[in-house]
Amino acid sequence: MTRRPAVAGRGRHPAVVIAAGFGSAVLIGTALLATPMATASGEGDWLTAFFTATSAVCLTGLVVVDTASHWSAFGQVVITVLFQVGGLGIMTLATLVMVILSGRIGLRARLSAQLETKSVVAADLRQVLAKVVMFTLVCEAAVAAVLTVRFVTGYGEPLGRALWLGVFHGVSAFNNAGFALWPDNLIRFVTDPWICLTIAAAVIVGGLGYPVVFELLRTWRQPRRWSVLTRVTVGLSVLLIGGGTLAFLMTEWRNPATMGPLDDSGKLLSAFFAAVMPRSGGFNTLDISQMYPSSWLVTDILMFIGGGSAGTAGGIKVTTFGFLVFMIWSELRGETHVNIGHRRLPASTQRQALSITLLGVILVALSTWLLLIISGHDLDRVLFEVISAFATNGLSTGITPDTSVAGHVLLSLLMFVGRIGPLTLGSALALKQRTRRYELPEERVIIG
Repeated sequence: MTRRPAVAGRGRHPAVVIAAGFGSAVLIGTALLATPMATASGEGDWLTAFFTATSAVCLTGLVVVDTASHWSAFGQVVITVLFQVGGLGIMTLATLVMVILSGRIGLRARLSAQLETKSVVAADLRQVLAKVVMFTLVCEAAVAAVLTVRFVTGYGEPLGRALWLGVFHGVSAFNNAGFALWPDNLIRFVTDPWICLTIAAAVIVGGLGYPVVFELLRTWRQPRRWSVLTRVTVGLSVLLIGGGTLAFLMTEWRNPATMGPLDDSGKLLSAFFAAVMPRSGGFNTLDISQMYPSSWLVTDILMFIGGGSAGTAGGIKVTTFGFLVFMIWSELRGETHVNIGHRRLPASTQRQALSITLLGVILVALSTWLLLIISGHDLDRVLFEVISAFATNGLSTGITPDTSVAGHVLLSLLMFVGRIGPLTLGSALALKQRTRRYELPEERVIIG
């Protein structure tokens, strides 16, 4: 019996394929953005191209240069394609191409695509992926149409320019990418409900996750039939957005640099928008750098939690956070199992939730410490930037462009790890799953 080399096994692991796919997209995007034709000045910069490509593929939105003025039309198109590819997922696109060319899907590709889309049920993968792509394109087209009309009728933009603005921001919003074509992001539209609510709706839908969205489309009138995933995702999303809106109203209501000059309706709209964007949207209608530290802390928490699983949002995901809450509640009540909506949460899911959260905390803490040494900025701003990168959010206090080369590399790595997921990256490195064929004696230890 011959033993296959570890390298062969390593190359076929679905997690490795996904990590390599996103890494390849980043490298291709870097090469394209580093060409002279990608910049308005005609001068390519590899570091700027690498950071921007990573941010686009990982659906983050952190930038070191102004997207509109630094990049040419070609460069902006490349960026749009990159966050569209990142949104759909490398393996989703690769599997679709295989379906078109060969008419069948191998088992290895099926497992890889299911890991990327986090399919709960082993349904017909072709049909699932086709629905994902169709739903994405329809939503992006609808958002682009609304934005295009608004730019033409409300701001006098020529049709061609308005169409490009609509398409760019529609794709960026649905994919939770956070890229905008104005130096102030969306601050100039702070009181425009057509722009703000349309983009916020796209961010919410894109960040719910495809399994939840498809289930809602089928059973939105029958909440009792919703799965645990849908119940936790929808319920916590409503609570986090509502709670975040109230928190921003309380902290920023009288801030002369943010909500202070706005009327009551403008304050409510801007607070709602500010509460939605930390799900991973990355757009802002208020100057983040002028917010109070208490608002930064609220944003840090919302960014770290993020949005729904199997969607375009980042963070540890609301389901992970929700499961932790139910685990704590069950422990406080002395229950031996974690029950959610007449369903028992498997022990493996509980371990995954704990692992993802702890890995996230460790990465954020270590990266914050390193960036404090590298950048010299204060803790509030550095922590905000690190969480934004890890949660693939894109909101910024403004220190990212001023950070050194080492800081940019660190933030790029955080964005990459945050996109493919700590557990996916961990399994890609570890690869082997060992099953223990015996149980060790149990010993009680003191906790707390």
